[in-house]
Amino acid sequence: MAKRGGGSSESGGSESGADEKGSSRRTRFEYFGWVYHLGTNSIGREFCHLRFLYIRGKYVIMYKRDPHENPGIKPIRRGVVGNTLMVEELGRKRVNDGDLYVLRFYNRLDEEKKGEIACATAGETRKWMEAFDQAKQQAEYELSQGSTRNRLSMENEIDLEGRRPRVRRYANDLKKLIRIGHGPERLVTRSSNLGRHHRSSELEDAEDVVEVHEWRCVRTINGVRIFEDVSDHKPHSKTVIVKAVGAVATSPDTAFEVVLNLDRHRRYEWDALTSDLEVVDSLNGHSDVVYGSYDTRCLTRWQSKRDFIFSRQWFRGQDGTYTILQFPAIHKKRPSKSGYRRIKINPSSWEIRNLRASGVSIGDRCLVTHMLEMDSAGWLKWKRGECSKFESSIPCALLNQVSGLKAYIEANPALTCESSTTLVDTKSSDVSGSISEFEDAETAEEFYDAIADDSSSSSDEEEDGGAELDSKGRRVKLKNVSWAIARLALTAKKAMDSNNELDPNVDPVTLDPSDFPGSMHKAKSDADTNCWTSPSGAGFKIRGKTYLKDSTKVAGGNPLLKLIAVDWYKLETSRSKVALHPKCIVQSEAGKKLPFILVMNLQVPGKPNYSLVLYYAADRPVNRNSLLGKFIDGNDAFRDSRFKLIPSIVQGYWMVKRAVGTKACLLGKAVTCHYLRQDNFLEVDVDIGSSSVARSVIGLVLGYVTSLVVDLAILIEGREEKELPEYILGTVRLNRVRLDTAVPLE
Repeated sequence: MAKRGGGSSESGGSESGADEKGSSRRTRFEYFGWVYHLGTNSIGREFCHLRFLYIRGKYVIMYKRDPHENPGIKPIRRGVVGNTLMVEELGRKRVNDGDLYVLRFYNRLDEEKKGEIACATAGETRKWMEAFDQAKQQAEYELSQGSTRNRLSMENEIDLEGRRPRVRRYANDLKKLIRIGHGPERLVTRSSNLGRHHRSSELEDAEDVVEVHEWRCVRTINGVRIFEDVSDHKPHSKTVIVKAVGAVATSPDTAFEVVLNLDRHRRYEWDALTSDLEVVDSLNGHSDVVYGSYDTRCLTRWQSKRDFIFSRQWFRGQDGTYTILQFPAIHKKRPSKSGYRRIKINPSSWEIRNLRASGVSIGDRCLVTHMLEMDSAGWLKWKRGECSKFESSIPCALLNQVSGLKAYIEANPALTCESSTTLVDTKSSDVSGSISEFEDAETAEEFYDAIADDSSSSSDEEEDGGAELDSKGRRVKLKNVSWAIARLALTAKKAMDSNNELDPNVDPVTLDPSDFPGSMHKAKSDADTNCWTSPSGAGFKIRGKTYLKDSTKVAGGNPLLKLIAVDWYKLETSRSKVALHPKCIVQSEAGKKLPFILVMNLQVPGKPNYSLVLYYAADRPVNRNSLLGKFIDGNDAFRDSRFKLIPSIVQGYWMVKRAVGTKACLLGKAVTCHYLRQDNFLEVDVDIGSSSVARSVIGLVLGYVTSLVVDLAILIEGREEKELPEYILGTVRLNRVRLDTAVPLE
């Protein structure tokens, strides 16, 4: 039975397709391991099959059994990863009595072409996402080389019927063979094997914005520090934010699995207060509603039993950090219960991030932070009182969950299994039989087509050890599968000059925002609301000149481009290519005279839909040989891999701050982006609704938007020494925006 688990990592400057320094050999990655293939067959019955997935370069093959143990076995599906492939985490899905974490593959140009695989834990889905990211980078590299053998159409690349790709084998290639997992037989008794030697990205700061909280340690209990937020303290505030922070000797994936798991017997071992929990309703793959109860006699003998309901939302950032948000809730399936007093739990959050030290091997360690909102009067009493009084309080019991988690994991070393990742360097493949399946093909099919293909054929519908269907074709008996995957960074082949982004030989033009009236007005004072300003980049952290050597980040400077206008639209359906609208600023006489305009269209899903359109202008022509020039005139794959956004909630509810986060996000990897390059502008359409995680976060933000002050910074990621230090491309501050002021776009 598949067990619950958990598991984005900012690209960290890896550039696929680069030659090794001083060598003409090309590094090729090969990944293989077990996954669950989900879908619906030709007669409408759902299926879930245990399958062996193999990735070699940009090619993907699926087998019913391990080809290493069954030489000569034929694949049941084959596909290729192209530059239009998108991979999305759909979160958890209940399959019979087990929870699986689902990945959806689709073509960003045609979302009807799609397919799904699933993993036992969210951490495993992360590693497969990284594997597909490497495959996509490989495909993009091969396209950029322009060689005859790689000029295959990205829309017609692999045949499912058994024909083999006609691709010559190069003896001087360096292959890295990465085995993922031990196989289903050995993993039945294990919930996860998460790869002790894996590092998802190079060392980075925990945040990419300047910290607005000021935390002071007030107690240390069982090796866990208790902090309170003393920044901007309001004497009459009714609440205070406190947190417990502890280093736990396991990977973030394992810690996330333990925290998210509601199994009573497991929680009894580390959660002293809220161990009796059950799911009332699953809202989607990233949120649910939970009912719980506890007996306060564990704290004091005078109080009765309590019960409560709360909702959970969880997601993983591109840096691999897990966030779990917990809000008080009500649900009709759980009315008040006799003998229990219904209480409203305090809003809280968990943050689980990897601990890394430059040049030092510290094994699997993560930093677990449990943050809690509580009554300030009670907190002050406990802080001033005796330690025993504090330890008898419910907030202390909640904060002590970090101590319990730490002790539980230390006492159960089997939770963090030994690494199953094996790296093999060879000039020819060590895998007999399976590699030939990638060779000598006349045609190829995109992977989302291959995996979504009807599974009604006899060879695929045969009963196998991975899954069984009941009489209705829906019940599935699952085996527990685990694997680990290693992400290896490739060194870039060339270095580009990122200095002189704008042409220094041309006199700058005057950029006056008053010449470009948008539907949202620019702030006239700090007290103004429903408006925008453009702050400096000093509040954001970006990669410094020596980042590749010491991972140092520095405060950003003034933006390269000037924000000249903001439009705030409401629409019945989301709209792209707003720059072509006749009433758009880009189409005005003043707009046509500007050297360059970057149009950023943030498409916000809802009823109605909204579009926040930002117009950034350059006062001089863009240097075509600069990093910005290559971004403007480059292909979509390059843009997706480099365009970065850093969010920051300057003022607002702390739970919204935790949801939005403070880490840079590669937009093209998180959501679907479309680009329109014409005349003197480039439009970037950011489809926030294309990601279930992004939809969940933006839904929370819209609920508090009138009380939020939000800063955003955009930049192009620097990955090579000559592209560093990074620079801020543009910023915007949105001050307490009102939804009802959005204007229709006719």
